[in-house]
Amino acid sequence: MRIAEIYKSIQGEGSLTGTESVFVRASGCNLRCWFCDTPFTSWNPEGDDLEVDEILRQVAAFDCTHVVVTGGEPMLFAELIPLCAGLREAGRHVTIETAGTLYLPVACDLMSISPKLANSTPPQEVDAHWHARHERSRHVPDVIRQLIADFSYQLKFVVDQPDDCEEIEDYLAALPAVDRKRVLLMPQGTDIESLREKAIWIEAHCAARGYQFCPRRHIEIFGFARGT
Repeated sequence: MRIAEIYKSIQGEGSLTGTESVFVRASGCNLRCWFCDTPFTSWNPEGDDLEVDEILRQVAAFDCTHVVVTGGEPMLFAELIPLCAGLREAGRHVTIETAGTLYLPVACDLMSISPKLANSTPPQEVDAHWHARHERSRHVPDVIRQLIADFSYQLKFVVDQPDDCEEIEDYLAALPAVDRKRVLLMPQGTDIESLREKAIWIEAHCAARGYQFCPRRHIEIFGFARGT
């Protein structure tokens, strides 16, 4: 399994915000969001191919109960199945961060799904190949349905512009099984000023619709930096 980094920090997004966790970041992705904040796992994937036992050994070196397996897209790797099994056997709480385009029968405590809206597609003039491939691959409703049926989940949407909120409403209308209380909206951005500006109207929309507002605390605390 190709791994870009393994480190200890606090969760900055989602229902477990503030929880001290070990992050296992897989390198490789089947999408190319233009705003990806870890391009070293997508546009220019880096990392080392590690055996599952080695990943487990490195995680065990941290005195930490929670583990987040993220990416990139960890669901690309079949090794995720024995990795999650090993983490659970070691008594770890396992969260998987995924775009929800691929399915694996993994063992985890929280499936953190970040569906990709039209706002994520790279402009055609920037990369015509990935514009078409990303747009074709970013939404797989059958996978989303299976994930929310099989796992304890949260849905995190990245919101860039007010029009994105309308797309989210259409998205959820097509997936009536989704519990609105498990829907989180978070602002797109990598600097505190832009995040705060967007938070004003995103929080209002969440309050009106019964969603949770999802701040990006890791950026507020550490800034936009790798390994935080």
